[in-house]
Amino acid sequence: MMNGVLKRKIRENFVAYAFMAPALVIIALFVVYPIIYSIPLAFTDYSGVNPVVNYVGWDNFSKAVHSDDFWIAIKHSVMFVLVVPIIQVLSIMLASLVNRKLPGMSFFRVLFYIPVVTSMIAVSIIWNWIFEESGILNSILINVGLMKDPVLWLGDANLALFTLMFITIWQGLGYYMMLYLAGLQSLSPEMEEAAIIDGASRFKTFIKIKIPLLKPYVWFCSLMSVISAVSVFDVVFAMKDDGGPDNATMVANLYSYRKAFIDFDFGYSAAVGVLVSIVILALSTFVFIYGRRGGMNNNE
Repeated sequence: MMNGVLKRKIRENFVAYAFMAPALVIIALFVVYPIIYSIPLAFTDYSGVNPVVNYVGWDNFSKAVHSDDFWIAIKHSVMFVLVVPIIQVLSIMLASLVNRKLPGMSFFRVLFYIPVVTSMIAVSIIWNWIFEESGILNSILINVGLMKDPVLWLGDANLALFTLMFITIWQGLGYYMMLYLAGLQSLSPEMEEAAIIDGASRFKTFIKIKIPLLKPYVWFCSLMSVISAVSVFDVVFAMKDDGGPDNATMVANLYSYRKAFIDFDFGYSAAVGVLVSIVILALSTFVFIYGRRGGMNNNE
């Protein structure tokens, strides 16, 4: 009897790993291997052009720590964490909205999720058209009398980074909405019904019952959002690949990319990548510990 159960478990595990194997191979080749390879690379002067590679010790790290451009890029990446609470609140509100049993609600769920799966190149073309000096946004604001002159949303050093933050909120909203929607649908409706019978309003029920029960989802989504915010790259690269104006949109991963593929300083770029990983690890650890202390890992 035990042998039969053991064989069935082994067979089920084998089938599971067989299905996961293609994805695991891709992750190993394009994620795990580059990460492992970048660590020894960070201690060399590898340029990708010169066949001679020299060991330079901690020079690349010292160069990064003493570089003003590096700290500007780190500051801008950390500033993207400002997006985290905004996108979490909006996602919860949106999930509550689409959780209602109304005709056509499935269509709206798909509609809100479309930006998540849309190509960043296509997104950048659309938003560049919207935010350009003669774009639709400036035209609308001028026509309704809110502005007299067009605003350089992506050309003004004081606005460019916040404009890109807005785009990341727009694109990530649907992803976190679906996670919170799954959390809301896992809650027992009897608890809300009992609270309403006892005289609680739907708003108070949502704040006092649903939000506390969604703590594990809030913790997980906040953790993932912090990691995504600090490691932001695609939206900045697609919209402002030079990090301008005046380095106003230069984030850490774009800085590392430009050092590797524009300046051909792969060793220094790898060192920057390691330092950025340390920053992400530190922020993620803070969110993780704070979440556990706050009861985010269970429904306490």
